[in-house]
Amino acid sequence: MRKKQGVSLLKAFLIFVLAGLAEIGGGYLIWLSLREGKPVYLGIIGGITLALYGVIATFQAFPSFGRVYAAYGGVFIILSVLWGWLVDKKAPDLYDWLGAAICLIGASVILWAPRH
Repeated sequence: MRKKQGVSLLKAFLIFVLAGLAEIGGGYLIWLSLREGKPVYLGIIGGITLALYGVIATFQAFPSFGRVYAAYGGVFIILSVLWGWLVDKKAPDLYDWLGAAICLIGASVILWAPRH
C-alpha cells in the first residue's frame, strides 16, 4: 500500500508541474506576442497551450475541483518564481521564496489534511 501511495503522490506532483508549465508557458507566449511584439503565431500557440493546461489538470485523482485548483495555486506560485529566475533572469529574493513556501504549505494542507 505504501508504494502505491508514493506512486500516487509522484503522479499528482507530475500532473501539477505539467499543468503549471502549460499555464505559465502559454501565458508567456501570449505575453511575448502582445507585449513584446513577437509574432502572432506565438500568441496562438500560447492560447492552445493554456487550453491544454485546463485539460491536464483534470487528470488529478483528487475528487474535488476546488481543492485541486486551490492546491495547484501553491505549485503555480513556486513554478512562477522559478520561471522568473530561469527564463526572465530575475533572481528571486528571500521574500519571493518565503511567500512561495508559505503558499506551498497551504496547498499541502488543503490537499492532504485528514478529513472526516
